[in-house]
Amino acid sequence: MLYKLYETQRSLMEPFTDLAQSAAKIYSNPLSLLGKHPMAQRISAGYDLLHRLGKDYEKPEFGLRTVDVNGVEVAVHERVEIKKPFCELRRFKRFTDDVETLTQLKGQPAVLIVAPLSGHYATLLRDTVKTMLKDHKVYITDWTNARLVPTSEGDFHLDDYVNYVQEFIRHVQGRYGNCHVMSVCQPTVPVLAAVSLMASRGETTPLSMVMMGGPIDARKSPTAVNNLAMNKSLEWFQNNVIFRVPTRFPGAGRKVYPGFLQHSGFVAMNPSNHARSHYDYFQDLVKGDGASADAHRKFYDEYNAVLDMDANYYLETIATVFQEFNLVKGTWNVKGVDGQVERVRPQDIKTTAMLSVEGELDDISGAGQTRAVHEICSGADKAKQQHIEVEGAGHYGIFAGRRWREVVYPQVKAFIHTYQATAAKPAAVVQADVPSPQAEPQTVAFVLPEPATQADIHVEVITTGVEIPPVPVAVEQAVKAPPVKAKAVTASTQGSALVSATKPVRKTTAPKPSTQRKG
Repeated sequence: MLYKLYETQRSLMEPFTDLAQSAAKIYSNPLSLLGKHPMAQRISAGYDLLHRLGKDYEKPEFGLRTVDVNGVEVAVHERVEIKKPFCELRRFKRFTDDVETLTQLKGQPAVLIVAPLSGHYATLLRDTVKTMLKDHKVYITDWTNARLVPTSEGDFHLDDYVNYVQEFIRHVQGRYGNCHVMSVCQPTVPVLAAVSLMASRGETTPLSMVMMGGPIDARKSPTAVNNLAMNKSLEWFQNNVIFRVPTRFPGAGRKVYPGFLQHSGFVAMNPSNHARSHYDYFQDLVKGDGASADAHRKFYDEYNAVLDMDANYYLETIATVFQEFNLVKGTWNVKGVDGQVERVRPQDIKTTAMLSVEGELDDISGAGQTRAVHEICSGADKAKQQHIEVEGAGHYGIFAGRRWREVVYPQVKAFIHTYQATAAKPAAVVQADVPSPQAEPQTVAFVLPEPATQADIHVEVITTGVEIPPVPVAVEQAVKAPPVKAKAVTASTQGSALVSATKPVRKTTAPKPSTQRKG
């Protein structure tokens, strides 16, 4: 009922807000008769403010057309690579006819940015994306307003969120071999769960994870947001903030946590700051300070644009993250797309590097909440873990604005490029004697620092004597992994086996030559 009342009131106000917009333009036009009124500038500013307070804010666009890469203007094409009912995976592909710049772009790391599904659209990270595009191939999750998703598409759960993230990671990995993942605020929890599940299954995990201002352990330094979620029962949320979508939208009948309620909550956290900001905007219009007025519009066009969240996802997040703390307690089970339930085990993450970022003045995710990732990922290499605390930064300051661009981003970039460079190092080479082809099959052991996969291994026998027909060489592992086949093999009466790999080869068996030929 509340949602219907809100939409009815907004529909009734729409003609008046449009009229206020027209009046503001008339009074600000010096060629009109009303524009010659001695109070015209002040009257125009009042109408403009009235229009902005009453208008409906639609989803903004990213609007990234070009990006500067080392002084070269590079065109940016935004496109959807994967479209799911509740999310789109967007890619910002860069184009240039400058050969040197193009070569540089091709060698840059791929980063999946997981935007928060907590009220605002992914465009809230516009500054994040624009900055990252200078030195990275960028993908982002663009969550869909739940009121626009028909009920025929089913419900959206926290488990679905985790499964979406895994699918997107695999997609980017499939294109580039591997990738890096950056999560901002709310998604730090489901992203960590997604990577944990991939690690538990023995899948290739991202080279690095950057986690920024997220409630990984909401028990630490709880904020007003945390306290609300912790002190109210799940039934209270069900009865007070969950409503059905009105009939005028495609998702009519779907239970959601409405965007307008979330926006009211955002404003209620700092009402005096917002009131002062709107008054300053009025004064800027009166003075004719167009630059300051434009800055206000850009901020509030984004801040006031909110989306509805599916009720199942919202309530499960409240319970899992803020009430039961399942992630940090090790009691979180996730249902996969195949229906199988798996336990989230962050300690199974071994090779992924981790960077946590917190703002000193963050009033949404308190101090220590994000840093807790280093405690619960006990199996990860401590040498690959780093934490940044940004002095003087609030929640938004760690991923947008001057502090993000000048303080946070240089460190994030260095961290990502460090582990991108490590992954791109030349293959390790191990040499061992190979028995004579007349001898019985023997096993030659190779020891390298990390587990191997099929794509990592190349086996070649370098001849030093008379060549004989090619023979197969099988490469197997003594760990849980599928058998790995050699890419190319030659042999001779005496020789050496040259194995190149970024990860170890546990056993190499050189069988006795046969009359069969294999390429």
